[in-house]
Order: sequence, then structure tokens, then C-alpha cells
Amino acid sequence: MTVCYEKFLQQKVCVAPTYGFEVDPSQVNPSMKPHCRAIVPWLLAGGRRALFASFGLHKTVIQLEFVRLASEHAGGRGLITLPLGVVQEFRRDAVQRLGWAEPPRFIRSIEEAGETGVYLTNYETVRDGKLDPREFVATSLDEADVLRGFGGSKTFREFMRLFAGDDRQAGIKTEGIRYRLVATATPSPNDYIELLAYAAYLCVMDVGAAKTRFFKRNSEKADELTIHPHKEEEFWLWVASWALFIQKPSDLGFSDEGYTLPDIDLHWHELPSDHRHAGVEKDGQGRLFSNAAIGVQDAARVKRTSLDARIGKVAEILREERASVMPNMIPQDLPAPGEPGSAPYCDGLPDQVVIWCDLNSEQVAIEKALDAEGISYSSLTGSMDVALREKLVDQWRNKETTVFLSKPVMYGAGVNLQQCHTMIFAGIGFKAKDVLQAVHRIQRFQQTHQCTAHFIHTEAERDIRRQLEKKWRQHNRQADKMTQIIREFGLAHAAMAQHLARSFGVERVQASGEHYTVVNNDCVLETQQMQADSVHLILTSIPFGNQYEYSPSYNDFGHTDDSEHFWQQMDFLIPELYRVLQPGRVAAIHVKDRITPSGISGMGFQVVEPFSDQCVAAFRKHGFGFLARKSIITDVVRENNQTYRLGWTEQCKDGSRMGAGMPEYLLLFRKPPTDRSNGYADVPVVKSKDDFTRPRWQFDAHGFMRSSGNRPLMPEDLDGLEQAAIFQLFKKHSLENVYDFRHDVMIAEHVDKSGWLPSKFMLLQPQSWHPDVWTDITRMLTLNSSQAAKGREQHICPLQFDIVDRAIEQFTMPGEVVYDPLGGIGTTTARAVQLPS
Repeated sequence: MTVCYEKFLQQKVCVAPTYGFEVDPSQVNPSMKPHCRAIVPWLLAGGRRALFASFGLHKTVIQLEFVRLASEHAGGRGLITLPLGVVQEFRRDAVQRLGWAEPPRFIRSIEEAGETGVYLTNYETVRDGKLDPREFVATSLDEADVLRGFGGSKTFREFMRLFAGDDRQAGIKTEGIRYRLVATATPSPNDYIELLAYAAYLCVMDVGAAKTRFFKRNSEKADELTIHPHKEEEFWLWVASWALFIQKPSDLGFSDEGYTLPDIDLHWHELPSDHRHAGVEKDGQGRLFSNAAIGVQDAARVKRTSLDARIGKVAEILREERASVMPNMIPQDLPAPGEPGSAPYCDGLPDQVVIWCDLNSEQVAIEKALDAEGISYSSLTGSMDVALREKLVDQWRNKETTVFLSKPVMYGAGVNLQQCHTMIFAGIGFKAKDVLQAVHRIQRFQQTHQCTAHFIHTEAERDIRRQLEKKWRQHNRQADKMTQIIREFGLAHAAMAQHLARSFGVERVQASGEHYTVVNNDCVLETQQMQADSVHLILTSIPFGNQYEYSPSYNDFGHTDDSEHFWQQMDFLIPELYRVLQPGRVAAIHVKDRITPSGISGMGFQVVEPFSDQCVAAFRKHGFGFLARKSIITDVVRENNQTYRLGWTEQCKDGSRMGAGMPEYLLLFRKPPTDRSNGYADVPVVKSKDDFTRPRWQFDAHGFMRSSGNRPLMPEDLDGLEQAAIFQLFKKHSLENVYDFRHDVMIAEHVDKSGWLPSKFMLLQPQSWHPDVWTDITRMLTLNSSQAAKGREQHICPLQFDIVDRAIEQFTMPGEVVYDPLGGIGTTTARAVQLPS
């Protein structure tokens, strides 16, 4: 291995960079719990870190202490950005738990802040440009899962620009705010996109690079990621280098005393539905039964028609709770009306209650029902200012009111409501995450009672209930999985580099047989050992930059940061390919241009990265001549299912956003012959005219055959035919007739009206007569297809048989050597051996 190549590979090793500073443990607030005092120095040492802690593990005080110490170290002010509903939590914990003389101030503009200190603001204030976080030296995002929308959300884009210094729209990259913390409950171990969004925000690793390094992608669905089995340990060790997962204090070696999660008793209350309001199907057919799960409009209709019944059930539950207490009440034990410290015996209820609703109309109706029952409440709405909300929450916390009434979207996350243990949902919906978060306002560590949650739904919402229960079970399984991951991989940052520094190189394995030799090795090192001018054709499908990674070795070409980094590694291979190829012979390279998502491009829409042009430039740089670009047509409908950039609906909204289907290419390069006077290869590829006749040459050059169809295909000719027959008939029509765009669209529209035009692939594909545009490639005819049937597929972007066969037949003679340096699954070798020549 050359020194330069070895150094290049060593630079691929990656752990999270550190931006922080060491802090003396004595500087950490001594009133914090032991596990909290251990976490704060780890976060400060990293400088830009994530805290994923389960409900009730004191994320609030950890954030306050992180921002305080970081801002004091940097000599400036600190900012915590949070949902409005948790402002009071931070202010109260700063005084009661940390012993601050004054609570942190909530601000909406920089004019309200001093030169030092810790301040609070809400997400909307930052996102809408009212407060610039760059005026602060240390920041924390509470309930940071707002970033999970990645490039598609305004919040993510603005926070990447303002906090991380990554303005993709303007193309400007700065350091951003030096000290950054994100804090939220433990994310789902399967929600990889959320984790990658945090990594990007903290400047640990670009999302695209992380996808390539750790995941194989679902080619049918954009951004659906599956972790490579051989990458799982490396992935979690990498995550643990910048994120702290904690389910219990014992995960960090501390006692779990007082941290046992209480049980929760779930009660489902189903109400009958009025099926007279079931609605109709799209074709006008009336429905027999109401079903809220059919769509958003149906769910809203069910909510409207069941409002009175659901609110009545809320009142009934409260009356039952009151009845369970009333017989045991002793009048003289009740506090006098208006006495501070308690609503009179919780207005006859055994405990305070939290009631959740989703709509303003529901909240108003519940308020009226509570008034009718003589039950006091603190009802919080989005239209209230912060001061009024704090006053109402304080009244409930001081037990001056019995019911806490609000919406999960406002107070379902971050707020500690565990002074009570009963909760009522006045309705259910599709957002399981909101429900789970809301439940954990009372089911938390250090809750001293068993919890109870009532869910009210209608008969028409049974499917929604089933989905909610299913997602709840998934959540519990995923929490168990995360606990196992923490226990298996640990959290010690000092060990990360040692674990991640995988051994370089590949154990060389060679297998040979009649007419072939296959070697498993780094192709750069292997090609360096080959004799000069020893192969007659180079035919390979190179990795499409860092889009995929094929093995756990850092030698892997897919294990690169970006396209520039990929071509740097190719700069070690291409000169060796030039050296071993005979003068005058061809290197045929299979490539495809890449799509850059809108959130990454900075332009607000998806753009094409001209990867094929980069390939041409790279080969030309090392002496190859560029001969030709053969286009291989792909299926535009399948491509849209992969990238979501060519949608029919989007075309109708704004045709200016529409790109086009991306063909693959076979790029043909030639090494100059020794004698450059006539351009012939040192060993020309000679064809016998007896075998390669003039007619064969003419038809092969033009690439199409005409037949005697005597009229154009009409739409009605396709009636009653299966899709396979429709495809073949349209292909024949397309090749045999002068192209008529409107006529072909008319045929497709007729097929669509009959219900036969699929949405997953393109049935009526335009055909080409040109020899450099190959529309007849059988895309499923690959070694990957047969391997997948056996459950052994590993190659991610296989090369089609047709492409390999044609290139070998055109550019070699029998008995010559074909070389595929990036062998993948071995398609080139298999086809070269099987061809008659």
C-alpha cells in the first residue's frame, strides 16, 4: 500500500468532534441528583451534544446547568429554546431545585436580555425572526424533536441557519453557535432520520454522509432506511460518541431508588355512532357504516357529530369519580371555600384530573360541563399570553383548581403534571406520539400512585383505537430495544475511537476456474499488482459516489463523505486502470446522475448532481479519451416512487418544478493507441464480415426494426387485455409508427379510465429507435434478482445482463480478458464466461 493511499484511508475514521471544555465537578450544582451531576461534565466536554433521557430524569435542570456553565466559560449569555408550555417548569426548577436567586427570564427580543445570564424563549420567536440566537454563546433546545422534519420543515432549515451556521439557501457555512445541546425523551431506535437530523444540527455529520455510511435504502420509498447488519454496532457507537441515552440512573452506574415507573390502568369508553352521517365514497356510493379511519374529513365529521356524547361521557366519568369518594367524606374535614392550598377536597373528587382535548369547540364544551358539575379548572388555550398561562398553571399546581384542561399539542410534552394521577382524553386521533407524550405527564419517575387514563371514542373510531394500541405496543418494544442497545454498546466516549477504528485492508481471497479469476481485495491494491497492458476491456459499474456503502471496511469506495471525497479515492484507481488496459482499448463505465434533495440543495427544490459528468472529467484527467455516452432508459414512475420528484400532482400544481426521468449511462473511454497516426488499437477488435454482415451492421447501427403495421394503435384495441399484453402491444406500436405525443397520451388516458394504468411502474413506455438510447433493457434481469430470491442479496445497484453482454460483444474478441475492478456481485464475470465467444 502506498503511503499516500494509506494516509487517505486513515483519514476516513470518524468520531464526533469535540468543541467543549473540561469542568471541575465541584463547579456543578451540588443540589442536582448524582446521575445529573455526572451528565453535565460529559455534555460540556463535547460542547455539542444530545441528551436523550426518559421521562422524569431531570432534563430541565441538566439543560439549565449546561447553559449556565457554558455561557460563564465563554463570557456571554445563554439561551434555552422551548415550547411555551414548559416555560414555567424551567423557571420553577431553577429556583426550587437549583437554588437560583432569580428564575431565568422569558424573552422575545434581544433588547430584553442582559449581557450575561440564562434566558428562555419559545420556538416560534426564533423561527419567525424575532430573536437571533447568534447573540448567545450557549444554547439548548428543549423537546428538540421539532427538528425531526429535517430539510422539509421551516424549523429545521431556520435552526440549521441560525444555530448551526449552515445557510443552504445562501450557500454560506459558518461555525455557528459554539455550545449547543439538544434534549428530548429517548427517540425511537428505528427513527433513524430523527437521529441524523440531530447529528446534522450538532455538526457531527452531514445527513447524506450518515445515510451512506450506515444504511441501505428502500429503492421504492425515499428516506426509508434500514441499517446494514454489519453496521449496527458501529452506528450505535458513533451515536454514543455525541448523544447520551439514559432510561434509568443505573444506565450510568447510579442507584435506581425512586426511579420505578408506576403502572398505568387504561380505560376505553366506546360510544355508539350515528351511521346516518357515514358519508359517501368518491364514486357517490353511500357508506353503510361510519369509519373515522378512512380519512381526515371523515375523522373530523365523526368528531363533530359525537361532540355532545363525548363531553357527556367526560362528565359521567367525573361523577363516578366523585361518587367513589362522597360516601367517605366528613364535612368538617373539608377546607372552607376559597381557602388557599386546595380546591375544596378537589371539588369532591379523589384527586386532581388532567383532561385533554384537540379542538377549541371541545374545550369550550368541557368548560361548560365542568361549570355544570361545580368543578373548578385551569383551562389553557393558545390565544392566552404567557403571563396568564403561568397564573392558571400556578393555580392548578397550588391545588386552587381541580382540572387541568388543555390540548396535547400545547402541554402534552415537557410539562410535569405528576402531582395528580388521573387523565381523561375527550377523544382520540391519529397522532399516537402526542398521546404517548401526554400520558407521560403523569406516568413518570417519582410518581407515587398508580396512574389511570380514560380514552373516549366512538364506534366509528375503532380502527383509530387499534392503530393507537398498535403504536403503543411498538413504543414499548422500542423502549426495551433502546435499553438493550444502551447495555450492549455502553456510553463511554473515551472508547469510541478505539471501537470505530476498524482494521484497514481486506483479507485477500482468490477463486479461479476455467476462463475466470475472482479476487476479493481492495481494487486499488489489486490493480497495482497487475501487469501493464494486460486486459482488453474494462467493464464495471462504479459506486454512485457515496450514495451506497458495500462493506464494513474503510477501503470501501462508498465509505466517503461526499462526491469530491469519492473522486479523490478514484484518483488512486483510475491511473492504475489506464496502466493495465491495452493501448487503444475501451473502458466502459456504468454510472447514473444523482438527485440532491431540496433540503440539501438550498434551492427549495430537488436538483441533479451531474455525477456522470464528474466521471468523464475524472477519466479524462488521467489520460483517457471520451468516446461516447450510451443512454439506458429507466422507468419514470418507478423513479418517482423512489425520489418523489416527478409526481403527477406536483406537475399539475406547478409544472416549472418538474424535472425528468434520470437515465443510466454507459460511458465509453479509450486509452490512446501506441501508434496515434491512424487511431487503431495496438490489437484491433476485428469482426468477420461473414459473421457481422452488412445488414447486421446496418440494423445494429440504427438499433430498431420496423414491421408492417398498417394502422396506428387505437385506445379501444387495449380493452380487455392484461397489463403484460398492453405493454407489448404499445411497445410494438411505438417502434413501428411515427411518434405522436398526443395520440400516445390519449391511449394512456383510455387505459387509466379502465383502471389498468399502474402507479408503481410505467406501463406505456416510450420506445427509441436510436442506437445510443437503449429502451429495451430488462431491468429485473440481474444477478441481484436471483440472489434476492435466495435471501443472499448484497449488491445494492446491480448491472443488467443486457448491458454487459452488448459491451463484451462489441469491444472484445474471443479469448480476450475482461476486467471488472469493482466486481460487486460478479455480473461481469458471470456473463463473460457464459457468452458463446
